[in-house]
Amino acid sequence: MKRGKLLPVADPKDPEITPKLVKEHGLTPREYSTINKILGRQPTYTELGIFSVMWSEHCSYKNSRPVLRQLPTQGPRVIQGPGENAGVMDIGGGRAVCFKVESHNHPSAIEPYQGAATGVGGILRDIFTMGARPVACLDSLRFGKLNHLRARRHFTGVVAGIAGYGNCIGVPTIGGEVMFDDTYLDNCLVNVMAVGFMRHKHLTLGRAHGVGNRVIYIGATTGRDGIHGATFASEELSEEAEERRSAVQVADPFMEKLLLEATLELIRGGHLVGIQDMGAAGLSCSTSEMAARGHTGIDIELAHVPQRESGMTPYEIMLSESQERMLLIAKPGQEKAVKRILKKWHLHAADIGCVTKDGLVRVRYHGQVVAEMPAGALADTKFPGYPTYHRPARRPAYLDKVKTFPAEFQSREPDLENALLRLLASQNLCSKRYIWQQYDHMVRTNTLLLPGAGAAVLRVKHTKKAVAVAMDGNNRYTYLDPHLGGRIAVAEAARNVAVTGALPIGVTNCLNFGNPMDPEIFWQFKQAVKGMAEACRALNLPVTGGNVSLYNESPAGAVDPTPIVGVVGLLEDHALMVTPWFKTSGDVIVLLGKTHDELGGSSWLYELQGIKAGKPPVLNLKPESALQKVLVQAAGLGLLRSAQDCSDGGLAVAAAECTFLGRTAGQVLMGAELNLGTGLSDTSLLFSESQSRVLASVSPPDFLRLVDLCRSKGLDLIEVGRVGGKFLRVYHHGRPLLEQKTGDLYSAWKNGLAAYV
Repeated sequence: MKRGKLLPVADPKDPEITPKLVKEHGLTPREYSTINKILGRQPTYTELGIFSVMWSEHCSYKNSRPVLRQLPTQGPRVIQGPGENAGVMDIGGGRAVCFKVESHNHPSAIEPYQGAATGVGGILRDIFTMGARPVACLDSLRFGKLNHLRARRHFTGVVAGIAGYGNCIGVPTIGGEVMFDDTYLDNCLVNVMAVGFMRHKHLTLGRAHGVGNRVIYIGATTGRDGIHGATFASEELSEEAEERRSAVQVADPFMEKLLLEATLELIRGGHLVGIQDMGAAGLSCSTSEMAARGHTGIDIELAHVPQRESGMTPYEIMLSESQERMLLIAKPGQEKAVKRILKKWHLHAADIGCVTKDGLVRVRYHGQVVAEMPAGALADTKFPGYPTYHRPARRPAYLDKVKTFPAEFQSREPDLENALLRLLASQNLCSKRYIWQQYDHMVRTNTLLLPGAGAAVLRVKHTKKAVAVAMDGNNRYTYLDPHLGGRIAVAEAARNVAVTGALPIGVTNCLNFGNPMDPEIFWQFKQAVKGMAEACRALNLPVTGGNVSLYNESPAGAVDPTPIVGVVGLLEDHALMVTPWFKTSGDVIVLLGKTHDELGGSSWLYELQGIKAGKPPVLNLKPESALQKVLVQAAGLGLLRSAQDCSDGGLAVAAAECTFLGRTAGQVLMGAELNLGTGLSDTSLLFSESQSRVLASVSPPDFLRLVDLCRSKGLDLIEVGRVGGKFLRVYHHGRPLLEQKTGDLYSAWKNGLAAYV
């Protein structure tokens, strides 16, 4: 690689680089020494800033990368896996689905509305820069319990930010999940997943090729908002963070809409070599990553960058994370066509440089070189000296204290009817209608299954196909057993896709943990990823990308380890989609899978007893795989009238949901009578959260066909009741356990958040 000349300090006003300044930039003395060796000199202030953001955990994954290598990333449908802006998978007929999940946790904790809004904008840009049109968003959100003022501020602000951005840009928010736990009181979690559809031929990558090709900046002007946002996301929240509002970007969904349409027109017109969103680390990231991926260099002039604030320094311009900006590489001779299309969409466009062959990111300001660094040193994990750490890990001491819960709770038989109503009305299990009624979930008319079910379903227009998408994660399970919690997160998300009849085909994830420098937290991280990798392999689910969000903690401590998994599935014929609610009186109700005495980590224990303890339910991946295969095949044969995963709240909550979830789609309430014969206690029978279970209904003529299918896969199936009436009645060996009007169950569920919002 060709070296540049020794660089002068660009501005005498720049601060002197001292050990204190290096530390403030989040770099260790060893890392700073490595930077000096790479450059062969002391960095300029601008270079120090660029290295600090590019070597932050948020951009470099220097602590998490070695652990993530466990995850499987290959599969016959994978068109683009990790390493680009988003993953892309084949769905047949020359079409593909593009998807990814990312976090915006720290900004949302400081400025809930803007933090969430810019999170939506960022993940949408990751989708359309690949050449896909975004068709939906889903959100996985975590807040403190809503009886706290801070939690309500986070909750209402984040929901409003998601709604404000998504509704304005015209991308529906169609699903996701929300949980409330005081572990998130100071540090809420906002994980946003976006999905897009595309043709294979339109796939475009974030790479800089072709020496001499022009580097063009498009979109919003650059300001001082978001400076050091990537570094901010790579440190713990503290009281000082409340004052760091410059690290939170400001969203403009109307500008994003123009960018979206212009980008897709440029890509489909064949005008581009590559394109990259200016997200985390702004120009620093887009220039260095595009050059590193293309094994080229980039030379830019900052004086040509459109700016909305006066007196911005090179340091500020390179580190700004102002939103709605893109960097593109035009094909030779296409510059005029590019500018014509951008002018049509009323977008700022500036020619700021060119692709070079020397492998360097060279930054000029009014002709003076202010930074010159190897692109690989900033964005290539194989570059000598690029930071990679294998952190020590130690099993947390708290696990010995929480592995069991008091014996009286294991033997206590509560008022079962009241227990069910209280669970349905609890913050974590009640209707989230307050949230999704603020979202336009029908724009673009692709939505087939509305919010409220375990998964969302989108039609692929001009075909019979549909795509199902789900997000899942249970922090209680992962807190009590990180390895098991990681396995269950994958299995449950895939199961929620499979109950719609869709074949799960791919995974994206967002891994939310505390400070990796703490050996106990790093142990949680390693164990959770190990469990996720095992589940992905067993279920043949490649991971196409995602996000790691560490340092989710405040002076009060770290959040529970919270891996969130998004799964995408393919339904070959959307007419065969299965929904969760009971439909026809007289249908046979069956339980697929076995129930065990597993109340550890359950909603019953947490919501009603206030205890987060015990061993989470065991997950055997062989029957889980068999269950999902049966669900997909049974749906394809038209055997299932309904199917609902038995997860949070157990069998009782799943059965109650089947009686009233049809109301979200304009259906009538439909009762049921269940009669179960087990050796379990009444509490375990109703509220155990044993895995790999689905409550389904089938017409009487199809019952034996479903039995034969389950037998062929070695899957347990028992007939447990019939659909009909206006009550949910449950018997245990013929003995009545509970009897509730479906209307009362629905009211408890529907009004659960009414006291808080």
